[in-house]
Amino acid sequence: MPGVTLEELEGIRWGPPEFESHVVVTCYRLRSKPVDEFTVEDLRIMIGQNIGLTHLLPRAVAILETNPLAEGDCFAGDLLSAVLCAERSVIQNNAELLRRISAVAETVQSSLNAGPGPNPRRVEEKLLSEIAQFKAGGHGAC
Repeated sequence: MPGVTLEELEGIRWGPPEFESHVVVTCYRLRSKPVDEFTVEDLRIMIGQNIGLTHLLPRAVAILETNPLAEGDCFAGDLLSAVLCAERSVIQNNAELLRRISAVAETVQSSLNAGPGPNPRRVEEKLLSEIAQFKAGGHGAC
């Protein structure tokens, strides 16, 4: 539904933030932003905080299926990193979502493993480690 917020989808209003950190203020603000207006960075932040996963993971995966290394404000692949590190139980309870994330992870893993040289960048190593942890059924590398 266009224009629907996480607050409306979940039926829970958080009220004002309890303290003023960038992440807390941003998450509170994003709960009242229409989900269909979320940017890659918005998705990265909320998924990274395990907020609204049921509603946000499918949106993030749709983006990743088109652009597996979609980038928020951190690095190429930061959205995938957030998805791979998200609360695993939400993903395990949705077989189709698990299949789609696994397919994106496999694509990125193959691409990075076929990369240009023997010394991958730190970001590539991080993604490969997170993919391996995801495939093993956990998210301990995150």
